[in-house]
Amino acid sequence: MEISDFDYTLPADRIAQAPADVRESSRLLVIDRASGALADRTFRDLPALLCPGDLLVVNDSRVIPARIYARETMSGRAVELLFVEPVTSGRWRALVRPGRRCQPGAGLTVGDGGGPQLTVVGIEDDGTRTIEWPDGSIDDLLQTHGLPPLPPYIERYAKPDLEDQERYQTVYARVAGSIAAPTAGLHFSAPLLDRLRDRGVELASITLHVGPATFRPIRATQVEAHALPAERVTISPETASAVNAARAAGRRIVAVGTTTTRTLEGCAGRDGALDAFDGRVGLYIYPGHRFRVVGALVTNFHLPRTSLLVLAAAFAGRELILRAYRHAVDSGYRFYSYGDATLIV
Repeated sequence: MEISDFDYTLPADRIAQAPADVRESSRLLVIDRASGALADRTFRDLPALLCPGDLLVVNDSRVIPARIYARETMSGRAVELLFVEPVTSGRWRALVRPGRRCQPGAGLTVGDGGGPQLTVVGIEDDGTRTIEWPDGSIDDLLQTHGLPPLPPYIERYAKPDLEDQERYQTVYARVAGSIAAPTAGLHFSAPLLDRLRDRGVELASITLHVGPATFRPIRATQVEAHALPAERVTISPETASAVNAARAAGRRIVAVGTTTTRTLEGCAGRDGALDAFDGRVGLYIYPGHRFRVVGALVTNFHLPRTSLLVLAAAFAGRELILRAYRHAVDSGYRFYSYGDATLIV
């Protein structure tokens, strides 16, 4: 299958630059896989669109303030660091831009001068650098000097504002580790979660720490040739039990986001059963995948030629997804991280 089959035209003014005023006031495009029907709703309608007994599974990973600006100690040239994951307390892997300037042994000064001193101690096979801060924990460094890692299509990504510290985070975020928000969850508020429970919808959570590969465009000509690097995943015994009980009772499992979908499908056995899990999952879902667990999907509108759009097409069908996206463009929906959502049933 050609990756060009997963392209679409999006006017620049459809890319959301800020979140909706109220989380659940985002628009919601309901996509019916069986009939092909599209319905324009609002995210606050979600409880009425789900059924009593549905199991809603969310990703409770918390976004870390992963972006730090620094300068090369010798030359004074500006460097942007995006810390990806820890190696040890004082060493983390990081994406560095521009990377060619940061060879092993290079010193980096956080901020414009006088800040903490970092050292590049290695280059990994994927191009990330191993960064060391000998004076303390890099997690502490991020809490003190880090910024929310907004995606670059948001114009203020280099200088996020105070609103981003709250709104580029789900209300149920619990376990720190992601460098990008699991954006389908940004539409939920605490009152909306209460209404879902009152409706008889059961809630459970998994943890997948979102890494840079999740949003990276597919470079291969053929969709099947792409490889998705594994990401850190945890499924608790309670969530595994809830999923297995729902499946045994014939109740629907609704995944909130592509990250939740990849976790559930990647950890399920051949019969769809789940066990508690703590490790890495690198499942790449593309058309032809047989979904064993997920029966409905809440997800945002995704960039062209990405594994996220390919996953949505695997779940709903490529033609239906692209028709839904054309409808969304024509109807003024807002796209990408701070944009509107879809419910695929």
